[in-house]
Amino acid sequence: MIDFEDLADLASERLGGAVLAANDEFFAPKEGLLKPGPAEWRQDEYTERGKWMDGWETRRHSRDHDWALIRLGVPGIVRGVVVDTSFFRGNYPEHCSIEAANVPGTPSLEQLETASWEEILPKSALEGDSRNRFPVYSEQRITHLRLHIYPDGGVARLRVHGEVVPAWTRFARGGGEVDLAALENGGWAMACSNMFYGDRQNLILPGRSLFMGDGWETRRRRGPGYDWSIIRLAAAGAIHRVELDTDYFKGNAPDRCTLEVANLPGATVRQLTAADAPWKPLLPETRLHPHTRYRFEDEVLPAGEATHARINIFPDGGVARLRLFGTLAESAR
Repeated sequence: MIDFEDLADLASERLGGAVLAANDEFFAPKEGLLKPGPAEWRQDEYTERGKWMDGWETRRHSRDHDWALIRLGVPGIVRGVVVDTSFFRGNYPEHCSIEAANVPGTPSLEQLETASWEEILPKSALEGDSRNRFPVYSEQRITHLRLHIYPDGGVARLRVHGEVVPAWTRFARGGGEVDLAALENGGWAMACSNMFYGDRQNLILPGRSLFMGDGWETRRRRGPGYDWSIIRLAAAGAIHRVELDTDYFKGNAPDRCTLEVANLPGATVRQLTAADAPWKPLLPETRLHPHTRYRFEDEVLPAGEATHARINIFPDGGVARLRLFGTLAESAR
């Protein structure tokens, strides 16, 4: 079983998520819900409206309940949510519920108001100063959420974990190049040997890394072996170009790397890490330098269609981003 928090945060600001509207944000702005990183506490900081809080907080006793409308950064199927009330101890909501809708394009607030909404989390009790985890059992592809809190109060962060389901028809129609590893396209870093300093999903986030902690980084290896990360591609395809960068890893970049691919639809981590897993070389052993962006095309070996990719780093260290550009397999189209 996969812990839903291992899946992508579909509402992440890094993927384009945004809080479009809220009925009230008197004490703390609605945008705080999706801020990256954990909430913080500032002991003696106040604003003209009251105590400074890191999150979204509404005024008291003004209505039956409050709500916030969220556009996901990428559409997908939600497998679980975290309603984080960190530092809201005497001012957290008693309950919450969540509705979801699938509205393509860029709908107006009026269009969203009249959309077909499905409740994916019934009214559920919350605890203060806690990460309230709720699994979600819905197979609906969604683009927008409505978070309801009862009757009022503050929520520090909302995380919406699930499986990315992009509009693949736009790639299939064009028949052109696509980053098969990208999280926003449906790629997913399934597993890695270690991620002591930086999460493996950072490898496939959009854009350049912002600082050293915004990549995938392992602890220092004190023995034989090497570190690795396995990515389930967004769809089966043939990779012909690779971009890899070690931005901000100046004293801790890997010495060398290789890339491999496998064509095993639906494979588990156990199958992919077995000694006889059918990995094929994609990029031969290549020297890496600190704080450098690489583009490999002539160096990429013909490996045929693949569903998974594996980056091996020797012996350890950090990689900021990995892009695997290719064309969709006929079956994916």
